Amino acid sequence: MKSDIVIIGAGIVGVTIALELKKRFSNQKIVIIEKESQAGYHASGRNSGVLHAGFYYTADSLKARFCRDGNHAMKNYCREHKLKINTCGKLVVTKNELKLKTLHALYERGLQNKVNVILISEKEAKEIEPRVRTYQQAIFSPETASVDPTAVMQTLVKEAENRGITFLYCEKYIRYLPTEKSILTNQRKIHAGFIINAAGLYADQIAKQFGFGLHYDIIPFKGLYLYSDEKPSYLKTHLYPVPDLHYPFLGVHFTITVDHQMKMGPTAIPAFWREQYAGWSGFSFSECCKILAVETKLFIKNQGHFRAVALAELKKYRRHILVQQAASMLDQVNLGRFNIWGKPGIRAQLIDKKSNRLVNDFCFEGDARSFHVLNAVSPAFTCSFPFATYLVDQMAVV
Repeated sequence: MKSDIVIIGAGIVGVTIALELKKRFSNQKIVIIEKESQAGYHASGRNSGVLHAGFYYTADSLKARFCRDGNHAMKNYCREHKLKINTCGKLVVTKNELKLKTLHALYERGLQNKVNVILISEKEAKEIEPRVRTYQQAIFSPETASVDPTAVMQTLVKEAENRGITFLYCEKYIRYLPTEKSILTNQRKIHAGFIINAAGLYADQIAKQFGFGLHYDIIPFKGLYLYSDEKPSYLKTHLYPVPDLHYPFLGVHFTITVDHQMKMGPTAIPAFWREQYAGWSGFSFSECCKILAVETKLFIKNQGHFRAVALAELKKYRRHILVQQAASMLDQVNLGRFNIWGKPGIRAQLIDKKSNRLVNDFCFEGDARSFHVLNAVSPAFTCSFPFATYLVDQMAVV
């Protein structure tokens, strides 16, 4: 097979990049290879569905640059294609004086990022959600919303197919053949004019075959949600704690789905192989050894307080610990009602081996023959449309 452009990975980043390329180069043949039997099987299909507003991220970050615009673009896309949106907003609450200072810092970030955020009193927060607990003040984000990530992915794939983009499922990338300018899969050899690596959990391994991402590794973090069996609309808005702004994780929170169901989570538990969804599924001995070696080094060196984060997250495997953390934000939380574990997801988190720190922003590298999206963690789903446009701009540069 021959193709002008081959994209590895049919997640939301790979598919939106393909659509952006097709807009600019309508005559180019674009093929997306996907090792699973469907698009969005991993992070994109297991996403929380929250459309973030863009106030968590520093003003100089790519996340801040694309989150606000991505929020609006995704809402417009859903409305255009008659997909459901829950415009429930979000409250960010705090529990003491120290956390109140962080809340103010978060609010200032929102203003710098030109995001619609409102600093409100405890009384005003209770008018939005009567059972909320907060210390003196809270942030309200009216632009935060929820969508159905599976429905979004299905619609994007259908649009891509209608525009002539080819999807090859059960097509696993094996290696690059530089002398032939081809890639080898488990099914065939594909001659590729240009190769785009949007492989998520395996993006670092593929990039290294092309000479990129040499001082980076991906380590997986497992995210678990607990669903409540309470009736829909029991909680009116997303409810988040003030996060530690040094970490890329937002803490245990209450999320309202597009169907108004309530869930709490997620965890961010260090996983021991890349697709450790349940039991021994997807186990790889060599992968486990390599990841354990990286995680052990991070644990010992404790750069960025990794040790404390890892120990705190591992405790969340116990249901009552997860519920207790979330219950501090809301009155009348019934532990017994949160009894349904949701579909687990894996966060493909990039580590910089030079600094032994988690990479907080989007990261990519490339040249005239290939381009590699190394770090596309949350809020990549929210950012996907403007992020794809920016990435294609960068491909033109290299």
